[in-house]
Amino acid sequence: MAAKNRESFVWGQHVAVAGAYAACYELTRNFSFSHWMLPAGLRLACLLLVPRRFWPALAVGEALPVGEMALMHARLFGTLWAVLISIPTIMFTMPAVAGLQRLMSLRRADGQINMGFILLATLAGALVTSTVNCIDLSTVDMGDGSPAPVVTARIFMVYLLGAYLGALALTPTIMALHDRIRSQPAGALTARSVLGSALTRDVLFIAAPVLLVLMALAQQLTGGALQCVRFAMAIPVFVLTWRHGWHGTATGGLLASIAMAAGTFELLDPAMIQAQTVLSFAISTSLLFGVRVARRLAIVQAESVRAAAAGHPHG
Repeated sequence: MAAKNRESFVWGQHVAVAGAYAACYELTRNFSFSHWMLPAGLRLACLLLVPRRFWPALAVGEALPVGEMALMHARLFGTLWAVLISIPTIMFTMPAVAGLQRLMSLRRADGQINMGFILLATLAGALVTSTVNCIDLSTVDMGDGSPAPVVTARIFMVYLLGAYLGALALTPTIMALHDRIRSQPAGALTARSVLGSALTRDVLFIAAPVLLVLMALAQQLTGGALQCVRFAMAIPVFVLTWRHGWHGTATGGLLASIAMAAGTFELLDPAMIQAQTVLSFAISTSLLFGVRVARRLAIVQAESVRAAAAGHPHG
């Protein structure tokens, strides 16, 4: 009886993982487009944080929404397209992540995040995603007889940058949130700890106002002025990185990515591709630098704690 209950519990865990992932995947997909693919970030974060025994449940969870989409649009885009798109991309990402995990570790010996691993996994995931998307696109057979889309180098680059920037927007943020939860005494974030955080204050009073102003300007400007505004969206990323380490980079990168995505008016726009490249480079380099800043901040905090303890000896 106990063995049967345990088996039911294990199956229940897998069903819960699949259901939660399917819901999160559907949510991120609804906010995504070719220039900004948030499911790529969700996919990578789950593969990095979820134990490998639950990976099949993740594949099932992704297969549910993509299978539904395939059924809904099979008549419009063709049977072959529907069959191929029904295969969850996470199944092709799993071998890439597993291979990197055999070569590198997510954490260094001192417990700090291995940001080189994160960035390599992000790039590998983006390459897999863009390749799968291009293969799927090449099989489209328009049901109304109109010409099928042609896969070009520019389309591949848009998919690649969209997946990379989408992963940079979401994966480090989820990893930072996971770190913050682990660091809490009760193992859970509270409203008091969030609202009392220096990072929250800097986001509310520095990053968010600056990005809102830049978003408003992006709605009004064109040409070179618009491009300068897009480039300026990386400034809050640098500021939060300097003040809070890679946790600041993750938060600033997410907000800057949202701001840039909100100012996207035309697909396959060369100027937007250029701006995405600059922002991706800014976030990537800031994440690497942010790990060093986080290490410095941890040392300063530890020294402050020691000094406070020395100044208040126990009687």
